[in-house]
Amino acid sequence: MAEVTDPPPYQRIAADIRRRIASGELAPGDRVPSTRRIAQEWGVALATATKALTTLRLEGHVEARPRVGTVVAAPRDTATPVLSKPPAPAPAPSPERELTRERIVRTAIEIADAEGLAALSMRSIAARLGVAAMSPYRHVGSKDDLVALMADTVYGEAPAYPAVPPEGWRARLELGAHTLWQVCRRHPWVAHIGPLGRPLVLPNLMAHGDWLLGALEGHGLDTETRFDIHLLIYSYVQGLAVNLEREVQARAATGLTDEEWMDRQGEALREVVSSGRFPAVSRTLTGFPNGAYDLDLDALFSFGLRALLDGITGLVEGRADPNA
Repeated sequence: MAEVTDPPPYQRIAADIRRRIASGELAPGDRVPSTRRIAQEWGVALATATKALTTLRLEGHVEARPRVGTVVAAPRDTATPVLSKPPAPAPAPSPERELTRERIVRTAIEIADAEGLAALSMRSIAARLGVAAMSPYRHVGSKDDLVALMADTVYGEAPAYPAVPPEGWRARLELGAHTLWQVCRRHPWVAHIGPLGRPLVLPNLMAHGDWLLGALEGHGLDTETRFDIHLLIYSYVQGLAVNLEREVQARAATGLTDEEWMDRQGEALREVVSSGRFPAVSRTLTGFPNGAYDLDLDALFSFGLRALLDGITGLVEGRADPNA
């Protein structure tokens, strides 16, 4: 009598999530556990967790959404026409033969968009593509090389700057800053790579730098001041955008939305207000018109950018000493 073996871990994980979807415990649009959460709860590797979610995605049960994670997919129309004789299926191409650098990069971007850079590995990419764990290395030398390719790709997705720039240095800097912000908005992980001291030399990133630097020419600024201003704007965008990636990581780790997390902080905030130890904080927390602060990162970005550009106006327009 043949020995009955247990299914591999990724199949058991997929079956459990499939059961929860079928029972209605997880409804369309609900977030399913992230790869990191699955790895923690089931005691498996991230690659195994990724393979389980990939299985469900290929079956149409789940789908990945940028900055949200993996969610239950809407039911598909299963009605199919009855054919007198079904056509012979075409032979399936070998995943290994179809593997390209572009596919690897695109898959890596999908993983990072949905769950952050922490969930990205060559093994997780291979699991999603259904190829051997070492196969991606034939097309990309290392994870660092892959992240650079990913970044160059997403910076290149931004709308092209107009051939005729808007009038005025400030309008041009605003357009450049907002364009970089939108890249980070769509791909939160990009704000966590390329520190100022170790810049990434990427053609598509250079295009944004060229736009910002060009806006500062012709105003009597020396080269170092122009470059400093360009770095300040880039750093401001990156500095605020790191919160986008942290939100992705926090949702993946806790399974809580921002609203749900804040609800759990209610008692602690009430204790702070009533303690009398932090009077300015207490006055602020109780002074919001609607009783709470509604964090809007887009509005905060625009507010901060205006303040930053107000601060450098004197330099650009010759009313301040850059060495003061």
